[in-house]
Amino acid sequence: MVTLLDTTEPKPRLRHPEKASRPDTPQLPKPPWLRVRAPSSPGFAQTRKIMRENGLNTVCEEAACPNIGECWQKRHATMMIMGDVCTRACAFCNVATGRPGHLDSDEPRRVGDAVACLGLEHVVVTSVDRDDLADGGAHHFAETIQAIRSLSPQTTIEVLTPDFLRKDGALDIVIAARPDVFNHNLETVPGLYPKIRPGARYFHSLRLLQRAKEIDARMFTKSGIMVGLGETREAVLQVMDDLRSADVDFLTIGQYMQPTRKHAAVDRYVPPDEFESLARSAYAKGFLQVSASPLTRSSYHAGDDFRRLRAAREARLDT
Repeated sequence: MVTLLDTTEPKPRLRHPEKASRPDTPQLPKPPWLRVRAPSSPGFAQTRKIMRENGLNTVCEEAACPNIGECWQKRHATMMIMGDVCTRACAFCNVATGRPGHLDSDEPRRVGDAVACLGLEHVVVTSVDRDDLADGGAHHFAETIQAIRSLSPQTTIEVLTPDFLRKDGALDIVIAARPDVFNHNLETVPGLYPKIRPGARYFHSLRLLQRAKEIDARMFTKSGIMVGLGETREAVLQVMDDLRSADVDFLTIGQYMQPTRKHAAVDRYVPPDEFESLARSAYAKGFLQVSASPLTRSSYHAGDDFRRLRAAREARLDT
């Protein structure tokens, strides 16, 4: 009897299995102000080499950031800890969805090594959502902050965390590790949460930012939203008011860009002059720092923005 071997190759794991059966959404052609060059510089290659050698993920790659060529040329990379699979399924996000693996206990050390090797003055550390973990990954954030501090004590650290929904005490663990900036993105206006961010709760995220400042009044807090998803200007201005009520210092506003045709469609491309108008409104409402442009992302020019943020606080205290 001859046993035949099954030589068919296994199907590749879908990056977004929850979106596979959805109909394709329309894709608008990108306007000139959103076109960027493909990354090809020696600095880009060197940054990628350091990430690969340390076995690290970056949100630059996983979220298909349009600024990766510019940032990596300058050896600026945003570390994404706790794996590359997210437990949420947001309609805007390109990070893979599924069941994450076990936490890598050596990852904080490798992040510290990479930060030291890159010689970063400022680093942004973010993560996938880990609803499967009892603390949402808060201890892992704290250990990563400590590892960076031990190897690069002069590096300022910005964390961009999940919402820690139903993870009592998680925020306190992160704030106790003393990052220089605590960032959590609202992402969009509350009326679009059911469609764009169904696993999250707008007022929980707002309260998270407020509590960060209550725990440590010296902590800089930061949040960001995308536009072009169908929101109104009035709704964006209300988000600004909500964030100022939570004493948030820094606001970022960028254009939503559709990762695939299975993701939420772009409602419109917001022209640069509208971003400038939104920035003026945000400054008038009392934010210390505002970054608003079509290509703005949470960690885009984060080091330069942090220096301006710190200077703005000092100037306000002097008046």
